[in-house]
Amino acid sequence: MTDRQDIRQDIRQDIRQDIRLGADIGGTFTDVALELRGTLFSAKVLTDYAAPEQAILDGIEIVTREAGIAPAALGMIIHGTTLATNALIERRGARTAFVTTEGFRDVVEMRSESRFEQYDLNLVLPAPLVPREDRFPVGGRIGAQGEELQPLDEAALEAIARTIAAGDFGSVAIGFIHAYANPAHERRAREILRRHLDLPISLSSEVSPQMREFERFNTVCANAYVQPRMADYLSRLQVRLRETGVACPVFLIHSGGGLVSVETAIEFPIRLVESGPAGGAIFAADIARRFDLDRVVSYDMGGTTAKICLIEDFRPHTARSFEVARTYRFSKGSGMPISIPVIEMIEIGAGGGSLAWVDAMGRIQAGPESAGSEPGPACYQRGGERPAITDADLLLGKLDPDDFAGGKIRLSLGKATGAVAREVGDRLGLAPQAAAFGICEVVDENMANAARVHAVENGKDIADNTMIAFGGAAPLHAARLCEKLGIERCLVPTGAGVGSAIGFLKAPFSYEAVASQVMALSRFEPAALNTLLRDLKSTAESFVRAGTDGEIRREVTAFMRYAGQGWEIPVPLPDRDFVPEDRALIEEAFRTRYAAFFGRAVEGSAIELVTFSVKAEDQRPAGAGHTLRSDGETVTAPASARVFDPASGAALDSAVIARDSLAPGVRVAGPALIVERETTTVVTSLFDAVIQSDRTILLLRKGAAA
Repeated sequence: MTDRQDIRQDIRQDIRQDIRLGADIGGTFTDVALELRGTLFSAKVLTDYAAPEQAILDGIEIVTREAGIAPAALGMIIHGTTLATNALIERRGARTAFVTTEGFRDVVEMRSESRFEQYDLNLVLPAPLVPREDRFPVGGRIGAQGEELQPLDEAALEAIARTIAAGDFGSVAIGFIHAYANPAHERRAREILRRHLDLPISLSSEVSPQMREFERFNTVCANAYVQPRMADYLSRLQVRLRETGVACPVFLIHSGGGLVSVETAIEFPIRLVESGPAGGAIFAADIARRFDLDRVVSYDMGGTTAKICLIEDFRPHTARSFEVARTYRFSKGSGMPISIPVIEMIEIGAGGGSLAWVDAMGRIQAGPESAGSEPGPACYQRGGERPAITDADLLLGKLDPDDFAGGKIRLSLGKATGAVAREVGDRLGLAPQAAAFGICEVVDENMANAARVHAVENGKDIADNTMIAFGGAAPLHAARLCEKLGIERCLVPTGAGVGSAIGFLKAPFSYEAVASQVMALSRFEPAALNTLLRDLKSTAESFVRAGTDGEIRREVTAFMRYAGQGWEIPVPLPDRDFVPEDRALIEEAFRTRYAAFFGRAVEGSAIELVTFSVKAEDQRPAGAGHTLRSDGETVTAPASARVFDPASGAALDSAVIARDSLAPGVRVAGPALIVERETTTVVTSLFDAVIQSDRTILLLRKGAAA
């Protein structure tokens, strides 16, 4: 009896055991991963834009059939989606009314007054989500310390409610000045509006209780903007799951990398904006822990985008804010700032579906526009006529046209050749294969530059890291990217093609509660700090308890600065009540962190605590550990193919071997292709591949030590 048959028999004997399924909706593919007692079943299905839940249902049908179980046997579904992100990028959210403090109506339009491109005289700022005519100012004022300076004008709110009710609004956002310090006016405004409106209402003091009005106002507007769409989708998904016999709870992965309930996701959908990439970072962090790698760069390349994330001490870098929908060459400051806890990464429009083109200066460009799943790259034969990265990979021999996605999608070499020649080759006087090489070099160099910038911004040397590559397209480009970055080791884990969905299965139930309250360290008041932190701990744990009754671990962080500085740095604090003597401990912790960031601390300057964060998460069991090995007996491949090798500048005979035929401990000499259903790992001539004890592929630069 095979291992999978043993699993199916055990499942039939104990159908009620906890079975977790991860589902990640991407811009091109929807990935589904089901793990049963250590065996992974996975599927990639083209994303259905009209009914995104259909791809999940199709994927569930595939993996449960392969596992030999009924959909009713599923114990939990963990879901991540790009729908909220796409709604913001494409401006396809609900018409939103924004109620704000009198005099602050134009904050979301004035932005921070920072020019993200100093020398562009025709610079156009991104339009706010809510146009001016849909922004409603009201009297009332809360001070910076939370004191009421002017009472709320309730009569004006009654009139505003009637105006909104007469329009075709789909949601309401409320953002008052200094509401992070005292939310009383926002809560009262919601009470008044609810008497007249049957619409979802978002409060900035609940969505993002942090200082800095532009970021907070923009975040609450974005939450309200996507809320009706996400609520409709999640409700529809649950109904359709029940119709197929799936009765298990559904949880969503949020941008910070933890799980929340559907109810929380509907209330705060803005926290889902980076949910899919967050799953990928968790997947890479789990691999790093298993192999005891304390410095890792994760490389996630799917159909639409590529993401780079630094992972240290087995944890991804995190931040309190990020930008979505950058409009100007991916320049920082040109997007919509979202103030929520998030796994920090850099994302560029470089995926398998990213379209290649030639600009006015005769340069090959790739992305950010993507062919997506409809019509897809030209080789998909679904109506696409412009060349994508997948078309270039096909021309270079990296893909088998008859066995793409396990044979579910037949690729047309002729259509790919025609598209590359027509849009790139003919315009530059290049043969199709040379044009394809140019396309791939451009996209690989774009990713390398993004990785270098991300590392430098964090004060790191990218070459010191081990790369972990996953996503449907990343293993095709990982070795070349390592060549460009000087990285000597790259891991391609099992299930790499659906890495984010697998990451969902590893994610803990977690929630991060954040609040701003400026405190001068010279006037340290432990009682006030303890009260604030207890409230944050209670909030964070209440969300986590919605999904688990297990042990919860907490992390307490203060964001601190020298008085007069514009931004803060994170300083970990002990998880306990504070006493007056802790002032010296907090000061020393800040100075140590400041010196780590900037080389040295500043003597004599006053210190402020600005924002506080409490992250609560349940404890997930650690996976089995493994030791990297570089030795192994070289195997002979049963087949070969001509694959263009960038280091050689020519097509070389390359071994072709199925990944599931490789036993732990064997070595595959490059150049080679290691193929599997969801992706292909390209081993360039400068690398060899060594199969590890858990069947992870280690790409090792020839002559380097593991």
